[in-house]
Amino acid sequence: MDEKYQGSCLCSAVRYELLTAPKAVSHCHCNQCRKGHGAAFASYGSVPRNALRILEGAASIKAFASSKTVLREFCVECGSSLFWSRTEGQFADWVSIALGSLDTRFMPREQKHVYVDSAVHWYRPLESGSQDD
Repeated sequence: MDEKYQGSCLCSAVRYELLTAPKAVSHCHCNQCRKGHGAAFASYGSVPRNALRILEGAASIKAFASSKTVLREFCVECGSSLFWSRTEGQFADWVSIALGSLDTRFMPREQKHVYVDSAVHWYRPLESGSQDD
């Protein structure tokens, strides 16, 4: 059974659909991801580029080359970080989705933290369980 996942930016100007579940789920602590999200880390999952469909608001997506080989995309209306991708190399045909922008419930089978040596000093993951909302 093919699963589809819907997502959008904060203001809903951009709406997208994934034709497959995100893979390679990671929580990146690198400086660029932290700055791009304004948070302790950024959570991403990747899909083949042809599995991402922009449903609305393609004109509201702006791209920023954060390095020679990385392109980050965000909504120009509300500033939501949406995607990043490599412009060359092994994974240039994949796109990473900011998981916080998903509207469809998604539970990854596996996930990992990357670039933890760059983590901010003020954040420490909870030892067990989660806090009540």
